[in-house]
Amino acid sequence: MTPPPILRNTLLAAALPVLGGCSGYLLQAAAGQAEILRARRPVAEVMADPATDPAVRMRLQEAGAALDFAHRELALPDNGSYRQYAELGRPHVVWNVFAAPEFSLDLQTWCFPVAGCVGYRGYFAEDAARGFAAGLAAEGRDVLVAGAAAYSTLGWFRDPLLSTFIGRKGADVPALVFHELAHQRVYIAGDTQFSESFATLVEQEGMLRWLAARGEDRLACRYLASLEREAQVQALLAGTRGRLRRIYAGTDDEAARRAAKEREFAALRAAYAGLRASWSGPPDFDAWFNGTLNNAALGAAAAYDGLVGTLRVILDSEGGDLPAFYRRIERLARLDRAERTAALAQITSRSDPPAAARCRADPG
Repeated sequence: MTPPPILRNTLLAAALPVLGGCSGYLLQAAAGQAEILRARRPVAEVMADPATDPAVRMRLQEAGAALDFAHRELALPDNGSYRQYAELGRPHVVWNVFAAPEFSLDLQTWCFPVAGCVGYRGYFAEDAARGFAAGLAAEGRDVLVAGAAAYSTLGWFRDPLLSTFIGRKGADVPALVFHELAHQRVYIAGDTQFSESFATLVEQEGMLRWLAARGEDRLACRYLASLEREAQVQALLAGTRGRLRRIYAGTDDEAARRAAKEREFAALRAAYAGLRASWSGPPDFDAWFNGTLNNAALGAAAAYDGLVGTLRVILDSEGGDLPAFYRRIERLARLDRAERTAALAQITSRSDPPAAARCRADPG
């Protein structure tokens, strides 16, 4: 099934800032976006090409069905995106750099035209991303470099299907299509958590409806089980963030806070190992916990779905009517950030999708 958001990192990439400015960073973003535009070929042409790998042809067919479903059943934009395919010849389309101070969980932000202020910088070349991250680390920051399979240009260009995600197994391709199209429906410049939480909820709801329409009850329950496991992991991360905030706000000297920080991250790994031992099935989170684990990683994880449960309550209050839900979200998007935060704070978050209880009772 689709990897959880904290592993997937399908963030809005650095392509958007190319709409303004001329710094070296923006130039690499412009060149990277131009490369993708040049590589695009109509999906119909790729599928008809006898040289196309049969596995790629099958994934493109599935993506086309998911795209039709997204337009017809999820009321997501139909603007020509994902009707083309681009072979990039690399494992990720961009590499995102996250950074946070040594004693803070607040991500460093960078501000750009259109995209607003975001808690990462995206690079189309891994060595450039790692070079930038090394400079931040040398200044004493915690850093994370994470490859992304996809991103959205929010309708500025006709985004293509990419080789970086079309070859994935299971439900990854439909999930990514739903997620990225959701960014084209609603995106708030400068509010990464809201924008990503919205896209993640639409992805989850889209996947449940997609699997139900195909009669894939067992896969739907397995998908819900993966979301429940993700919620358990997020609870571990939330607990660690709370303890670290208290450590960072304390009056101990830097050496003592640094040692306490190291103990917290060691305890987090141990807690995950205990949780993991209670599960059966694929080790969805192992790579994340075995990789870089620091303030930047915790901040990046928090950016994805901190508001998913709250937004699900809004969707439920509209009886699952997605167009009505989108209108509610668009009204929230028009508020300034303080007003939006206050409005969302009045809503009690929901921990899981409504079908989860049925699957727990009858896992199929």
